[in-house]
Amino acid sequence: MTTGSSQDQFLAASQKAKNRLEYLTPNDWSLILDKAKKVTFRKGEMLLQYRKQIKTVYLLVQGRAKVEVSKASIAEVGPGEICGEMAFLENGLASATVTAQEPVEAYAIDWATLGDLFEMFPHLASRLYRSIAVSLSRRLREQIVSKQVVKI
Repeated sequence: MTTGSSQDQFLAASQKAKNRLEYLTPNDWSLILDKAKKVTFRKGEMLLQYRKQIKTVYLLVQGRAKVEVSKASIAEVGPGEICGEMAFLENGLASATVTAQEPVEAYAIDWATLGDLFEMFPHLASRLYRSIAVSLSRRLREQIVSKQVVKI
């Protein structure tokens, strides 16, 4: 179970986040956060490790984490953003290592709990999947833009 002030802090951050889960309603967030566990990570601690499966999705409340593949930094996640969503979608292994760049506070929700929520509230599932799809699309666009070479 979670506390009200942490939930409020997360909800405020989720509205400002660049890659927020924008299609979730306040009721959706209440359902998810009520089942989530509050966790903390110290600077340098891994939230996710490449090619490992932990069956947990993290929703960051505070702090920033670096996303790396083969020791190359490819992204950063911060307050109001999600990590572990690709492994969740694919029911697979983590596609990157995510490491706390500073102390991180997050909500952790395991895949089985999300599945239970989706059975009880199918519209929650559709809004979460749509939100994740849009977030991943934005991240992909950022990667494409960062790789483009300006031609003279």
